Amino acid sequence: MTERWQQRLQNYKKSIINLEETIQYINQNGINKIYTMALIQAFEICFELAWKTMKDYLEYNGIKTETPREAIKSAFSSNLINDGQNWIEMMEARNKTSHTYKETFANELANDILKTYSVLLKSFETTMDNK
Repeated sequence: MTERWQQRLQNYKKSIINLEETIQYINQNGINKIYTMALIQAFEICFELAWKTMKDYLEYNGIKTETPREAIKSAFSSNLINDGQNWIEMMEARNKTSHTYKETFANELANDILKTYSVLLKSFETTMDNK
């Protein structure tokens, strides 16, 4: 029987593929307002599935978490992720996407996704593949 974290991981892996395809398209064609929005949407989905995968995996291993912040802190303590500070910053950026839309923020976030957050999300996928 497949555990809940394994099911969640499969969905996460699909979201990573979508994020990578969006990044590849941007790298080949450049970025504009529409591609920025697509990148942010792909990032939002990846982040949500990442922290929920963490939560489910940690719970499977007897560690109870309720919030993204708790899941990230416990994942860092459990060596599921190796850059807890950037994960917290990523969570905070994700939270802002739900409440504000400013073009300058969107452009800054797109840059952070391309340079930092996508690497962290992919690294988490690799770590979970080894579980």
